[in-house]
Amino acid sequence: MHAYRTHNCAQLRAADVGQSVRLSGWIHRKRDHGGLLFVDLRDHYGLTQIVTDTDSEAFKVLDRARAESVVTITGDVVARDGATVNANLPTGEIEVRARDVSVQSAAQELPMPVFGDAEYPEDIRLRYRFLDLRRERLHANIVLRSNVISSIRKRMIDQGFTEFQTPILTASSPEGARDYLVPSRVHPGKFYALPQAPQMFKQLLMVAGFDRYFQIAPCFRDEDARADRSPGEFYQLDFEMSFVTQDDVFAAIEPVLHGVFEEFANGRAVSPAPFPRIPFRESMLKYGSDKPDLRNPLLITDVSAHFVKSGFGLFERIVGDGGVVRAIPAPKTAEKSRKFFDDMNEWARSEGHAGLGYVTRKGGEFGGPIAKNHGEDGMKAIYEAMGLGPDDGCFFAAGKELQAAKLAGAARTRVGEELGLIEQGCFKFCWIVDFPMFEYDEDAKKVDFSHNPFSMPQGELEALETKDPLDILAYQYDIVCNGVELSSGAIRNHRPEIMYKAFEIAGYSREDVDANFSGMINAFKFGAPPHGGSAPGIDRIVMLLADEPNIREVIVFPMNQKAEDLMMGAPGPVTAKQLRELNIRIVDQPKAG
Repeated sequence: MHAYRTHNCAQLRAADVGQSVRLSGWIHRKRDHGGLLFVDLRDHYGLTQIVTDTDSEAFKVLDRARAESVVTITGDVVARDGATVNANLPTGEIEVRARDVSVQSAAQELPMPVFGDAEYPEDIRLRYRFLDLRRERLHANIVLRSNVISSIRKRMIDQGFTEFQTPILTASSPEGARDYLVPSRVHPGKFYALPQAPQMFKQLLMVAGFDRYFQIAPCFRDEDARADRSPGEFYQLDFEMSFVTQDDVFAAIEPVLHGVFEEFANGRAVSPAPFPRIPFRESMLKYGSDKPDLRNPLLITDVSAHFVKSGFGLFERIVGDGGVVRAIPAPKTAEKSRKFFDDMNEWARSEGHAGLGYVTRKGGEFGGPIAKNHGEDGMKAIYEAMGLGPDDGCFFAAGKELQAAKLAGAARTRVGEELGLIEQGCFKFCWIVDFPMFEYDEDAKKVDFSHNPFSMPQGELEALETKDPLDILAYQYDIVCNGVELSSGAIRNHRPEIMYKAFEIAGYSREDVDANFSGMINAFKFGAPPHGGSAPGIDRIVMLLADEPNIREVIVFPMNQKAEDLMMGAPGPVTAKQLRELNIRIVDQPKAG
């Protein structure tokens, strides 16, 4: 018999009754039934119920052992009494009557229990992550993550992609997020950077003649945490393709995403390919976001023209000053009290906005200050344009276009949630396309890149030389699922003369480009194929499939919101000897006050 186990804790069935077996695992839970002790033994695979009585030597050992102690149990498989069969457990028809117990590792008193679903503070969970990972939900999430990555890898290979690994130690880039820097011992005063993404390397692989590349790539960005973004590091399905159009990229990755979501959806519906394509400006208008949640049926309407001449002076002034008014429907709210509408207004103010106007309607009768001042005929015209009925309310977001769009988008989401309109049990994908190549930076008072500086502008060099920069669109695209951006991507700018011109418009000289992006611009001068790609986030994919609201629930050892690893004590101090080797001196920060 094996020293530790003949079976795992999810393996035994009724057909095994009568066998002598050995199991090893953690004591998940103990129940003393007066003379009989029941123990749920847990390992990676599942649970098996162990039973022993007071006459057995095994009883004495198990009775003393704390929960989460690791034990090896030798015993006989017996059938459970019909009344005690657990249909929810794969091993629920049997139990193991213990003859002998060996304690492999005794557990101390636990800082947090593993059994049960009680919530515990984040700092406790992260400090004792090894215990947290023993809990059923989190353990299942991490196994799901592994299975998702395995499925993605197979699907990419089946699509003709080849896996390569790009460097972890690279050069710092002036674009994008803040780098993590690594000092060089052999080059004093110089630093490597951890890659924010393998962007340049994967493009160089295309220049090198590899046609379809992918990797499950670790990426490092010194950014603040969010619910859908882990500080420090994250993983993405990074891929690039040569001699492709935007349509080719979509056609290659849609079967991978649809397939992996369908595989792990557990009955939830998944958008069929091809996924809907929504131009950026249309998305900002209809959904108030470039990450629209298509499970929400509400659509935003621009009603600015209705307030050019209006008895409602505030909106008339906003439109006259070049602003906009966006309307968000609130269907079937005739029975809602005025408090529902006032609470929405207060919510908007708490989010830093001036407020959220509203109109109520019941049985065709309009209510509220906007309706009173704008007039019944004016309100009927708005309702007719929006397709609203006699018992539908409406909210209004007014101001500068971007500000109004942002408020309208947030209000659309909140109204959808408050009214229970968000479709459940589904994954709705879409592409956001036709992003603007440039935007005007109000702070710097200059034109700058709006998305990815290495994207190919639509119209190429001619567009850059003849069009207003703010009217130029790019071959840039995002993939979005249920309001979560999974990735950005683009058809790349592979021609040096177009790249120099694009950077010139954004205020960079030819010398700036040569200095900051020398590796890529030099490579493009030796024959580069048209190419493009994207990089869906692995963490976000698993978060959606696991139906978790926070990305930390699908990462094995995440940092907290302050980018600290409480379990390992990172970041932490290093010795003076280490600093001397790296030619680094720590400068004390001046004390406040």
